[in-house]
Amino acid sequence: MRRKAVVTVSRRRSPSAPSVAKKIVVTGRVLVRVRKRVRRPAPLGPYATEVMTRLKRAHPDAHCELDYKTPLQLLVATILSAQCTDKRVNMVTPVFFRTFPTAAAMADAPVDQVEDVIRSTGFFRNKAKSLIGLGKALVERHNGEVPDSMDELVKLPGVGRKTANVVLGNAFDRNEGVVVDTHVGRLSTRLGLTRETDPVKIERDLMPLFPRDEWTNVAHVLIFHGRRVCHARVPRCDVCVVADICPSSRV
Repeated sequence: MRRKAVVTVSRRRSPSAPSVAKKIVVTGRVLVRVRKRVRRPAPLGPYATEVMTRLKRAHPDAHCELDYKTPLQLLVATILSAQCTDKRVNMVTPVFFRTFPTAAAMADAPVDQVEDVIRSTGFFRNKAKSLIGLGKALVERHNGEVPDSMDELVKLPGVGRKTANVVLGNAFDRNEGVVVDTHVGRLSTRLGLTRETDPVKIERDLMPLFPRDEWTNVAHVLIFHGRRVCHARVPRCDVCVVADICPSSRV
């Protein structure tokens, strides 16, 4: 019995043409894997503007889907949203906010009580420690109030740059950067807006492409599109408003 031969054909990369593996089955006994170049849209600035114009038109109601009334509530909800859906967080936070309405209440809370309240959000032990530590830090350093600067926010327990961007952009109306969650990261790559995979590097690529006063909304729009159309496993390219210009389109 003859073994199936596998031949790999590759083409030299150019800086603007990342390779994407594509399998082609040839009749007979040879399977050829051809690496096809996918061109990155250029110039990138006008392309990014066109993409965002279309997506904003498709999702005019894009907004933060976490329920909150104060900066502290948004900060808590964002910490709980790690590896959890916004829908689930919104089911948990009303009880949390009634039980621990202030930073001082969070600081003095028994860890097992916090864990019981947030258990359904996943990773509840680590999140409980972060929330109690957050309460203590806010009381000790900021008189129980949430600071409105990136430098101070990222020093708080459980708060990274993404969480800080969420709070600054939505609670304080300050555009310090672009929130890069899983949806923003996935869509930025698929749309050819970046080749990076690290969230900080993705954010660094996105910021020059859009006006600063739109950074918060850019994330909202990409997240809305990612949740409703450009799904992780099976993107709905057939109904996507940017399918005709997206380098990853399947139609």
